[in-house]
Amino acid sequence: MVKSPFRFSDDNKRYHTLNYYLRHKFGRKIFKAVIDCGMTCPNIDGTKGKGGCIFCDGGSGYFTSPSLSVREQVLAEKERIERKSGEGVPFIAYFQANTNTYAPADKLRAIYEEALTVDGVCGISIGTRADCLSDEVLELLSELSEKTALTVELGMQTAHDDTLRLINRCCTHEEFLAGYQKLKARNIRTCLHIINGLPGETPDMMLSTALEAARMRPDAVKLQMLHVIKGTALEQMWRAGKVPLLTKEEYIDAIVRQLEVLPPETVIERITGDGDKSKLLAPMWSADKISVLGGIDKRLAELDTYQGRLCSVSDNSPGAYE
Repeated sequence: MVKSPFRFSDDNKRYHTLNYYLRHKFGRKIFKAVIDCGMTCPNIDGTKGKGGCIFCDGGSGYFTSPSLSVREQVLAEKERIERKSGEGVPFIAYFQANTNTYAPADKLRAIYEEALTVDGVCGISIGTRADCLSDEVLELLSELSEKTALTVELGMQTAHDDTLRLINRCCTHEEFLAGYQKLKARNIRTCLHIINGLPGETPDMMLSTALEAARMRPDAVKLQMLHVIKGTALEQMWRAGKVPLLTKEEYIDAIVRQLEVLPPETVIERITGDGDKSKLLAPMWSADKISVLGGIDKRLAELDTYQGRLCSVSDNSPGAYE
């Protein structure tokens, strides 16, 4: 059992916060500059599927225009960050929209290195799929990780293949594991993205996804609620009554159970979503991020529990739980 539950938090949290990790790595608060480099996805262009996952809106969050160069986008984001937090604030260039390793390695090299030319960039984060990691791309990522603080963010979503088929993921969990293992074999920092409330999933299924993630001992995890966004295939399913959504209380309970089984050293990079409110259809409670975060903190305190409380992963036998 974990003996020191709050050793990974400077802000009275009962889980290993991204804020703690970045402050201790860089010595100060770090921001993210979001970039859209115009990528597509094998699940959009017909290589593996069409239309993308049912919740796909071509990426998430806010973006500067992909018609701008990467450098222009980073500079625009730098200006936004400095207006908010002052000049000279270091930041991470975050390639978020769609599948950001889905291109020839030479093209990717030019894109990533262009971002690094901007003063203030202290790292790169790359969102992608586990089935879009060719040997050439992996070699490039290995080189990049020696130059800067690199994180590769993989969309796991769930450990259940039935759900993956239902959401039109066009990538099995076995394929996901293969890609993840290739990154870890190269000591590349990897963050897993998990979505709670996917169609047909029970609380126990969400917990088993977290248990599977814990067995993999990732560097970081992002946890969020399924969002119904305008214009997606999920919107049609939701309007037809085919996708019951979690209540705020159910989501909080799912998060608490997941945190309890995740290794304490795994950084929780996200614990709720904060998508584009102008496109969000449901659940509307998820738009109040402060309330959700407060609810999670309150529930953890009420139960006197914390990240890793039920995780007992030995060095030699990852995946053993109490």
